[in-house]
Amino acid sequence: MTEQETQVPFVLKNKPSMVSIGWVILVIAALSTLAWQWLNTRHKFNEIELSLSQKLEQYQAINKQSLALAKQAEERSTQANMRTIVLEQKLAESRDQQEALQTLYTQLAENRESTAVAEVEQLLTIASQQLQLSGNVKSALLALQAAYKRLEPLELPRAIQLRETLNLEIENLREIPQVDVISMSSQLTHLSELCGKLPLISERQPTLNANAAAEKPQTQTETALQKLVNSIWDDIRNLVTVERINKPEPPLLAVDQSFYLRENLRLRLLTARIALLQHDEATYKADLNTVKNWLNEYFDTKHPDTIKALNLLNKLSSNNISIELPQLAESFAAVNRYKLTLEQND
Repeated sequence: MTEQETQVPFVLKNKPSMVSIGWVILVIAALSTLAWQWLNTRHKFNEIELSLSQKLEQYQAINKQSLALAKQAEERSTQANMRTIVLEQKLAESRDQQEALQTLYTQLAENRESTAVAEVEQLLTIASQQLQLSGNVKSALLALQAAYKRLEPLELPRAIQLRETLNLEIENLREIPQVDVISMSSQLTHLSELCGKLPLISERQPTLNANAAAEKPQTQTETALQKLVNSIWDDIRNLVTVERINKPEPPLLAVDQSFYLRENLRLRLLTARIALLQHDEATYKADLNTVKNWLNEYFDTKHPDTIKALNLLNKLSSNNISIELPQLAESFAAVNRYKLTLEQND
């Protein structure tokens, strides 16, 4: 045998087989798949980390807003306390005036007309205080009516003229629209309690198809076989429930964040109550609109309690609490002219 003939079998033995090549390809493909999956998982983890950082920034912004609202509520509470102090001072002044009036009654017991004018002036002062300090139209109206009745026994021309001026003031007060502050304040309190138990949109449960099917009226009597088939079909349909919601990605809040959200709702309703007592319509409606927007954004608007809360918000927002109250300047001017006439006669 020649040298070439002896080398051919050696080359054939060292040549790789197709099976070995296939195993190499499979190993390379598996490694490529694992590398792709690792890169894809890494990319998803980066996206989740970015989303969590954005949510954390949003929660920090909400916390800052909560602190600002709490500070604002504290400032308004301080203002309310100052107004209470002013009211107490005015009440003390009113008591002093009543004591002075009692002394005046003793001194002017013999002068019927002067006593009546003094009583009318005191009643006008009380009515003016009720209008300027608390906006109580009903109490001011009662005071003016009492002043009018006090002048009825006097048939003098100047007394009749003063009664006509008082009658005009009474008619003006009757035309002022009444604002039921007590009822609206109680409704805000009830709304604050209701917001504490409203379900979040992330806690919303889908409606089962079986419930919808149960609401359909049965037009004819079903046989036992039809009932069995319908029952099996309802069970199959309830395996998967597809429901459309208005927001494709409802905001998910942690337990502590949901607590801060509900506390913010209570703070907004508290500031609305303070604005109601102060007849500050702009602040009152702004707070109610903010509460309404938060309910639509974070809570389940299909829940009966949420629907009830939204209806109550719409009712409270439709009320006008800003009232332009009269100053009773004409009545005070008429009383001063009356007193000046009495002094000139004396």
